[in-house]
Amino acid sequence: MHGCGIVTPMSGDLEDLLRRASQHDEVAVSQLLEQHLPALRAFVRLKAGPMLLAKESCSDLAQSVCRDVLENAERFRFGGDAEFRKWLFTTAMRKIADRAEHWRAGKRDPGRERGGLDEQELRGFAGVYTPSNQAMAREELARVEAGFAKLAPEKQEVVLMARLMGLSHAEIAKELGKSEVAVRSMLSRALAELATFL
Repeated sequence: MHGCGIVTPMSGDLEDLLRRASQHDEVAVSQLLEQHLPALRAFVRLKAGPMLLAKESCSDLAQSVCRDVLENAERFRFGGDAEFRKWLFTTAMRKIADRAEHWRAGKRDPGRERGGLDEQELRGFAGVYTPSNQAMAREELARVEAGFAKLAPEKQEVVLMARLMGLSHAEIAKELGKSEVAVRSMLSRALAELATFL
C-alpha cells in the first residue's frame, strides 16, 4: 500500500472488506486505508497548518495515521464505510494535534524546515481540484490552501466533511448540530467564497 507501507490485497467489494475489517483482518483494514488515502492526505494537509507542515511532511503524517489505525484495529467495531471514515479522520485529527503539541513543546530540533508538495499529496486533492499537469497543480493547490485558510473555521469544517471525508449532508448536520438545509446553505456559501479567493 502506497504511503502506509502495506501491501495492497486484491480488491473486494466494500461490504466484504468492512465485514473482514470488523473481524480485525489487517489485509482488509489495509485495503480500506488504500481507498481513503488520497482524501486522508488532502485532509491532513489542510488541517495541519503551516507550522506543522514546516516540520513534517503530509505523507509522513498520513503514514503515521495509517499505522495507528492498523495497530488499533481490534479496538474498533466497524459499522460501515461512514463509520470507518469517521474513525480514520478522527485518528488524523488526534495525530495532527499530538504532533503540533510535540513541536510546540520544543522536544525536537526546530531548525528542520520543509515545504512544498510531494506527488502523493497532489493526488489527494482530486476531490477539490483535478490538475491538468504538475506545474499548474502546484500553483493551483497553493491557491486552494491560501483560499481555504481564509474561510471561517466552521466553513472549513463543512468543506472538509463534504469534499474529503465524503459525509452526506445528513451526517454533517448531525456532526455540527444543524439542519440539513443549513448545512447545504453553508457548504454552498463556503464553496462560493473559496471560488472567489481562487
